[in-house]
Order: sequence, then structure tokens, then C-alpha cells
Amino acid sequence: MTKIEEKGKVYLVGAGPGDVAYLTVKAYNLLAAAQVLVYDALVDAQLLQCVPPDCLKLDVGKRGGQPSTTQTEINKLLVKHCQQGKQVVRLKSGDPLIFGRCTSEIEALKASGCDFELIPGISSALAAPLFAGIPLTDPVLSRCFAVLTAHEPEVLDWEALSRLETLVILMGGQHLPEIVHQLVQHGRSHLTPIAIIRWAGTPRQQIWTAQLGNILEQTTGLSLSPAVIVVGEVVGLHKYLQPEKIDCQDSTTAQTPMLKNLSASSQPLTGKIILVTRSVGQSSTFSDRLITLGATVIEMPTLEIGPPSSWEALDDAIAHLSQFDWLILTSSNGIDYFFERLIAQGKDTRALAGVKIAVVGEKTANSLKQYSLQADFIPPNFVADSLIENFPEELNGKKVLFPRVESGGREVLVKELTLKGAKVIEVAAYQSCCPSDIPPAAELAIQNRKVNVITFASSKTVQFFYQLTDKILSQNSNVSQLLESVCIASIGPQTSKTCHALFGRVDVEAQEYTLDGLTQALVTWAINS
Repeated sequence: MTKIEEKGKVYLVGAGPGDVAYLTVKAYNLLAAAQVLVYDALVDAQLLQCVPPDCLKLDVGKRGGQPSTTQTEINKLLVKHCQQGKQVVRLKSGDPLIFGRCTSEIEALKASGCDFELIPGISSALAAPLFAGIPLTDPVLSRCFAVLTAHEPEVLDWEALSRLETLVILMGGQHLPEIVHQLVQHGRSHLTPIAIIRWAGTPRQQIWTAQLGNILEQTTGLSLSPAVIVVGEVVGLHKYLQPEKIDCQDSTTAQTPMLKNLSASSQPLTGKIILVTRSVGQSSTFSDRLITLGATVIEMPTLEIGPPSSWEALDDAIAHLSQFDWLILTSSNGIDYFFERLIAQGKDTRALAGVKIAVVGEKTANSLKQYSLQADFIPPNFVADSLIENFPEELNGKKVLFPRVESGGREVLVKELTLKGAKVIEVAAYQSCCPSDIPPAAELAIQNRKVNVITFASSKTVQFFYQLTDKILSQNSNVSQLLESVCIASIGPQTSKTCHALFGRVDVEAQEYTLDGLTQALVTWAINS
């Protein structure tokens, strides 16, 4: 891992085209050790998960046509945190010195005596055409190419640019009519091929190919930002060189019937901004599914998971595992902490040889498989009620171990097991609590009423979301008013019950109580709304 000095230093880092897979190794290591992250709006959300949990993350916007922090304020932020002895990563989309506006930041750092380093990244000017199968050079069609920004098209020398064989245009989506007008006016044929590559290198990637004369007809009314535009004869090679389409859906999503029948290019959630509430450090697989279906996703961690206040009860239960008939596991967190303590006591899965295991659903069963164990019982509907109704044997006289969250939960499950004659031993395996604050991107989207959908996968995420959001409201408003135009989406009945209690409603509830089911429910809602 890159060594981080004790004194403050600012790293101006290129994030590449978006996906974490295209980061340089050095950039990844610097993110993993960052104390302060200052990032732009176009930086992909998954990169924000690469920093340590205690890293201060500052969203400074910097996206055309939208509110953002001024350059002067950004300069001051970099200097301030560097002078405090922090290791600061200034993360910019693409390469920091290709339309990255780094000059002002470097000048401010040098003037204040701050140490800094430039870390290159893959520019979208090079990556986007490659992802689309468009070579920027060719022995016959393109002996050179130029990269330009159309942020201010009126200042460009269109006469000179029109004579070049291949143009790569950044920040041109909003100015496409002017770009076409200027190129044709200065001698380019209206038959010249043109390609627009939006969200290059991500599951949301879209490509439009046409000619200067008809590209506007194809893209009227469409959002073309962020996009890279390529003009030149090499665009014609796209259909020969582009890789075959790869289905971006992961295996679990593909098994859901409705989602399986959607083509790879079908994006029913396009235009929807979805706020995903989840646990701190939790996998972003669900967000990735939504992005694949066209959504813009903002992640808001609303749960922090940690060890219980005491291991005593769990350790004692593990020491007497042979006395139990059943082990009931209702969450991935419960599984991970249970097996952590099992191993800590010098035991392994062989200690469960005489104990049957019941789980509440497929997700929990899959988590169990990570420890090379198969569940003995999975209820047909992924809720605790179904577990009781369909339990495979009489519970009278059975001793059941139930590792759960310390703050309580699944009271109905424990009550019903007890009523059926089971002796249930509840032990705290982990604890969940509310994070201290809301990520800036999520707070800004909520306050500005930019969110279309909020997803909840547990009652705790609902409770802690309400608690966090209530903190940022003025005295004259409440959470329900703030969310009056937002679709509230729940993973199942128990979560919906909490939504009704706190928000007064639920708009979408999954029929299958899994993240796959919630994804399918959102697709149905989007198609019908």
C-alpha cells in the first residue's frame, strides 16, 4: 500500500472513466488510506466506498449547469486540510490535467507551501471511444485526432478543427446543435459519421451513432450528459470493432423472471434518482442492479454494524452447542459474527455437526454457504412468519439458539417458537446503530427534493433514516412533508409496517421479500407510472 507521510499532503488523483476496475493501483491505494476526500459530481459513487470509514468526504459538485462549490472555496478546503496534517485525495473524473481545472488548485497549494502530487488517470477522451469500439487512429481513416471541450463553443477555432480527421469532444452534450452547425458550416460533410457515448464504461453506457445531418433527429429530447462525442470516419468502424453486448445483470438478478426478460439495453428506471439506504460497508450489488436498469443511485448508509457490548452470552452458547437442536439465523450480519466467535473459541463448523440450521431466506442461505454449510430449512416466503408456519418438525421440547442484534428484534419469531413449546435462547451477536450524519450528496438531494425513490430493506434502515433526516429539517417542516412526492419502496411487510408508522404510507412493496424482489417491484412501478 502507498506509504502516507505524517505531514499533510494533497494528491490530485485521476479517477478514470468511472468503474473502480479502471483506477490505477496507486490511486486505489491512496483512496484506501485517505483522511479527507474532495470529489467532483462526475466521480462514480462506487469509488467513494474505497476510502476508510472515518474518511471525511466532501462533495464539491463541479458539474456544468448545476450548483457546485466555487473554485476559490475548493482551493481553501485543500489548503486547510493539508495544513492540518491530513492526507487529502482530490479526486477528479478522468485525468486531473485533461480539462480537470487543476491549475488554480496547484497554484493555491504552492502559494500556501502545501505538498502535493499528481496521479494520472485514464481520460474519458481515450476510454469512451475504446469502449464503443471506435479507434481514434487508423492508417487510412485517421492519422491524427484532437481532443477539445465544447463547454464554450464560441471560443473555438472551428475552421481549423473542421480540417482534422477525427475530433473527440468532451462536455458537448448540451451544445450538440451548435457543434453540428459549426462543423457543417466550416466544410464537414453532413454525411460525416458521429458517435455519442454516454456514461462510458459503466452499466449505464449508451451509444448513438449517426451522421452530422441526422444526429439531432435521433437525440431530440434525450439527456446526453455526461457524454463523449466522436466525429470522423473512424466512427464507421464501430459496428465491426465493438465487443459483443454483455449482459450486465448479475446472476441473482437474472433469475428474477421480469428482469430476465428485459434486454441488456432496456432501462426502465432511466431518469429516476433512487436513494438506497443500507448498512455502512455493505456491498453495492443492489445499487449496481438499479444502475444497470438506468437509475441514478445515491447511497445513504443508515446502519452501522458492530460487535455487541459483551460476547459473554454468545461465547457461552457456542461452548454448549451440542445441547441445541436448532440454530436460527435471520441475517448475514448474525451469520458473520456467529462464525467469528466460533473461530475465536478455537472451533470450526464441525461443532455444528448435531445441530440443524434454519434461515429466514435465500440471501441468508447464500451467506451461510460462504462457510461451506447448507441450511436445513428455508421457508417458502422469506419472512419470519413463514418460518414458523412451515417449520419441518415439531418444536415441543426443542432447544433453539437464536443469535440476533443486541437491541432486539424478531420478537414475534421468539414468541411463536416459545408458544410451540421450544426453549429459545436469545444471544446478542452484533449491534446496529445510527450513523452520526448523512453523506453530503444524499443530504443535498433530499433537501433539494431531487429524489424520486427511497428504498428500505429493513425496519432499522427506516427508523435511522427518519432519525437522520429529522436532524436536517427546519422547525416548520417534517419528514413526511419532505417526502410527499417521493416513492417509498419497501422490501417486505415488516419494513412496510415501520414505513407506515413513520411516514404514513408505502408506495411499493416487494412481492418476494428479497433485493431481487424489490428490484422487480421498482421496475413494475416505473413501467406503470
